[in-house]
Amino acid sequence: MHNRAASWLRHRLGRAVVLSYALALVLPAPGLWLRHPHPLPPSHPPLHTAPLLLSLVLFSAGLQVPVRALGALLRHPRVLLAGLVLHLAIPLAVVPFVAFLLRHTPDADGGSGLLTAMILVVAMPVAAGATVWTDKGNGDQPTMVGLVLASTLLSPLTTPVLLATLSPLLSGGYAHTLAATGRLAEGGFTLTAVVLPCAAGLLGALVMPARWLGRLVTAVAPSAMAGSLVLTYVNASGALGSVLSRPRPLLFAAALAVAALVCLLSFVLGRVAARLLRLEAATASSLTLACGMNNSSASAVLITASLPDKPHLLLPVLAYGLLQKTAANRIVTRLRPPPIAAGS
Repeated sequence: MHNRAASWLRHRLGRAVVLSYALALVLPAPGLWLRHPHPLPPSHPPLHTAPLLLSLVLFSAGLQVPVRALGALLRHPRVLLAGLVLHLAIPLAVVPFVAFLLRHTPDADGGSGLLTAMILVVAMPVAAGATVWTDKGNGDQPTMVGLVLASTLLSPLTTPVLLATLSPLLSGGYAHTLAATGRLAEGGFTLTAVVLPCAAGLLGALVMPARWLGRLVTAVAPSAMAGSLVLTYVNASGALGSVLSRPRPLLFAAALAVAALVCLLSFVLGRVAARLLRLEAATASSLTLACGMNNSSASAVLITASLPDKPHLLLPVLAYGLLQKTAANRIVTRLRPPPIAAGS
């Protein structure tokens, strides 16, 4: 039953995400309530719904890693190392270029609010959902899984470094805001909400007997997908709720434009790198996806935790989340390797 539920939801995940956004637009109140910490008995820390849901999603992703398939990747790590370098280098190339363009807009702070949100997106590890798109496009799954795992496990180091490196591009107090967010990331957010759940799932995949692991995955996977949709709804409620109460069409359009530009440049640079490395179609597809697909859910949770008074920063994050899925669909369609002929 759980397998059927997971399969049913996976095939309708795109429509379910859109429905989550629509629900946040017309009924944001429950999502806004879930965004806030909820007190527990005095001896317990308050319950933070969004980090808990993010941890569930990443635990499920780690649990489903094909661990034995990673052996060949570790023996030939060229693509893995190239992907990690690109994951760090592309933000350092894209964000300053976007900052230069925003300096020429009428915005008093040079678009620093939008830029802050984009920095928080591109500083996150590769999205675990990229493995779903890799599977859909018959891409190189071990390479993609390796990039997701490596970028996630390294995120307590790489995320604060990227935030600190890019913060001088901001003005109007946003540099201090990003610095405070970087301290939160360095102080434990990426470790407790991102790395540890993924590592726990990976450890389970390594040590559990196959029968027990299968049962656990069957139970956890549908819950994680449902949790991902609830997390999308909670994050969208924070952004879209403010849009309804104080409509700002120019901000909405600017958020969409900036997110589209950053998303497009990231995918294009990834595609160019794959061509320069002369990778075969399956591996090129995986590398390109890894360059453009960042864990926007993690960045949204980080914004909610560190900047609860700035829900408008979630707008470009949500836009990026939708746009990267649209771009991923286009990439896996264009770079899908040809089917192997029967008998060959």
